[in-house]
Amino acid sequence: MAIELRVPPVGESITSVEIGDWLKAEGDLVTRDENVVVLDSDKATVELPAPAGGRLAKIVKRKGETAAVGEVIGEIDERAEGGPQAPQPLAEKQPQATKPERAAPSKPETKAAQPEAKAPPPAAAPAPVDIPAMNERAEQAVHMSLWRRTIAKRLVQATHETALLTTFNEIDMKSVKDLRSSYGETFQKKHGARLGLMSFFVKASVDALHAFPEINAEVRGEDIVYRNYCDIGIAVSTGKGLVVPVLHAADRLSFAEIEKRIAEFATRAEAGQLTPEELDGGTFTITNGGVFGSLSSTPIVNPPQSAILGMHAIKDRPIALDGQVVIRPMMNVALTYDHRIIDGREAVLFLARVKDAVEDPVRMLIET
Repeated sequence: MAIELRVPPVGESITSVEIGDWLKAEGDLVTRDENVVVLDSDKATVELPAPAGGRLAKIVKRKGETAAVGEVIGEIDERAEGGPQAPQPLAEKQPQATKPERAAPSKPETKAAQPEAKAPPPAAAPAPVDIPAMNERAEQAVHMSLWRRTIAKRLVQATHETALLTTFNEIDMKSVKDLRSSYGETFQKKHGARLGLMSFFVKASVDALHAFPEINAEVRGEDIVYRNYCDIGIAVSTGKGLVVPVLHAADRLSFAEIEKRIAEFATRAEAGQLTPEELDGGTFTITNGGVFGSLSSTPIVNPPQSAILGMHAIKDRPIALDGQVVIRPMMNVALTYDHRIIDGREAVLFLARVKDAVEDPVRMLIET
């Protein structure tokens, strides 16, 4: 009996997907719930499991083709379950998905905040690209995934349809470092999560967003839509690129809940297991270029949001404090904002409020 492989619903408003790598070739045996093909949407990449065991009898849609939700993309012959492996067809076998190399966890939040866990299953990564030797003049065209094309489109949209401006400040991180040094071990034992930097910036941002609601608003037609909630996107780097899962209702989360969710996001993002719902929405975004050593940048707003906060690497620098020159761990921060609805005054004061909150973290802990 032939069992049809159909494209499942992959998220609200998504009507079609692009076929990625087939993890099995025609003729291969598959077991029930074993992932057989990668599906790319404009919001996430998901793997489709086999609804029954058997043999992958037919691939209807090949890599790079588009399929609508509900459309048949392959067939499984369940009568062949447990039978001998059939010879491979003459057609070239589709490449197996391989897990991208993971960088060693570093101190910044999204990577270092995750607790020890079992290794995740292989992620759905693009096929490896053979780069020519330096002494060879050659080019190789690699098809851009739907996900990457969507990112590119949105970034261009942001620069063409918004009036972006960036303001900067610097934050003395000594109090946060001292607090983490004193209570980090106790925090981890109690909550099972490492006390990273990101939770401090999420909490500080929530405080500032409530004080300056324009930063948390969006332009919708000729209206400005203000929100009384904070859904904060956290940029996470993976082997496939950057994803931005959302901390929904971040204004209601404790330090421990924030750290646990960010750690889970990082683990599941690397494994390609984030759901479209977790990537949807967001009223404000925080990105940490410091993970890669960036000292300063101008992050791009993610439409329809109106602002994004950029964190950077912490470096010891001499500063003037109480009439003396002292060495302090300093971080540059940047706020890129849509000048159509956010004036320079509000942007500068917002960033100053984030700075004040992070430099006095005990106040945030008491008020939590």
